[in-house]
Amino acid sequence: MDLEQKALRALLDIAESIYNQLRDGVVPEIEISSRTKYNIEFDEQSEVWVYGDRTSTRSAKTLKGAYMLLRMAYVMGFLRDQLKVNRSSTLRELYYISENWGLAKFDEQSDSDRLIEDLEILTAFQREHFHIRPEEDGATVVGPIKIREETRRGVREIHCQDDVGEGGYQIPVNVDRLEFVEHDAKFVIAIETGGMRDRLIENGFDENFDAIIVHLKGQPARSTRRLLKRMNTELGLPVVVFTDGDPWSYRIYASVAYGSIKSAHLSEYLATPSAMFIGIRPSDIVKYKLPADKLSEQDIRALNAILTDPRFDTDFWKGEVKLQLELGKKSEQQALAKYGLDYVTDVYLPEKLSELGVLRT
Repeated sequence: MDLEQKALRALLDIAESIYNQLRDGVVPEIEISSRTKYNIEFDEQSEVWVYGDRTSTRSAKTLKGAYMLLRMAYVMGFLRDQLKVNRSSTLRELYYISENWGLAKFDEQSDSDRLIEDLEILTAFQREHFHIRPEEDGATVVGPIKIREETRRGVREIHCQDDVGEGGYQIPVNVDRLEFVEHDAKFVIAIETGGMRDRLIENGFDENFDAIIVHLKGQPARSTRRLLKRMNTELGLPVVVFTDGDPWSYRIYASVAYGSIKSAHLSEYLATPSAMFIGIRPSDIVKYKLPADKLSEQDIRALNAILTDPRFDTDFWKGEVKLQLELGKKSEQQALAKYGLDYVTDVYLPEKLSELGVLRT
């Protein structure tokens, strides 16, 4: 039985459980892991953050719970039909398909997205196994690595420096179908912004330092995080994450290294615990005298939330966040251009990579 068939069986088991409760005259309910930062814990064996023992109950005893179970039944029916004919759909398409479901239609896409996440937790399968994919992500790879991929027209090999344009090789939705053929890389650098990725490519950073450059495109998609995980574990390449210096960027790093709170059920599959932060730090604002902007009230609230987030419970992060609150400032990657367009690739990154032991001097 392949993964899609097992995923289908798991969905049908949920439907059967709800049916049996109704047949026995019991108000149907399901129990699911609570998705909050207070219910994530560090797994010593896998070295990632996963959900703990706290659960919540979705019951048809409440109107909200009844709607949730009704929508879940419709979604499971849709996924069953989709898997049987080997079709796929996007999260956005699923939301619009529900327009035809009467009382079960979703009010917002965030609701349908969350229900798919619920099914992932309940079944222990990923949405890709249900043939659900996100909208085109557009994250890319540039660097000294050759990849073999399956396409509708057969298998092809792509060298991510020689066979791609300036935009790079676009990361597919299901990166587990990719095969790493060969590489000459020494490390992987994951970059938050497109502008900084373009700067590194234009300056020849990938060639000069044998680096694989991965564009995160803001908060990284699951396919991007999975690719970073595979490059780290299968190729033994160090992964560093280069972001802006603000709380939202720190969370981008956390999603790569520790796993995100809302997808903690996939941390072993997506997270790269050894990933290192090389982004703009509050201490860099002082050390490099970087141009900076004033923290907003929202930034301040986010930084205080980070201080209570168990994923950031280290001396490094506590010290940097407290310093940032004292400074009242945040800064961007592009602020390094104060010293010229080559400074980031000639000075800043080599210094940081040497400090981390990624580059040998």
